[in-house]
Amino acid sequence: MARLNYVELPVSEIGASKAFYEAAFGWSLMEFGPTYAATITGDTDVGLQADQAEAAKAPLPVIHVDDLEAALEQVSAAGGKIVRPIFAFPGGRRFHFLDPSGNELAAVKEG
Repeated sequence: MARLNYVELPVSEIGASKAFYEAAFGWSLMEFGPTYAATITGDTDVGLQADQAEAAKAPLPVIHVDDLEAALEQVSAAGGKIVRPIFAFPGGRRFHFLDPSGNELAAVKEG
């Protein structure tokens, strides 16, 4: 079953943002290069994206799916607009889409 498992937040500076969330909520964030950090809990995690070229304009909800290609076809057939085709990243593969209201979301398959 598809479920929300990740929310990616656009941030202006990774170090300050990481320090804020660690101090404010006690989160432990792992760095994945100079512009990205994320919680790794196995539950609903949070990523901080400081690369403005990669960052969504608003928080990016990420939906875990079992079959990425089938999900892309289903999203398209349901009227979603694919804005980033399937691509690999550290941790798996995903694609981004807009829902009918213009909200950007992503679907991901780990591994």
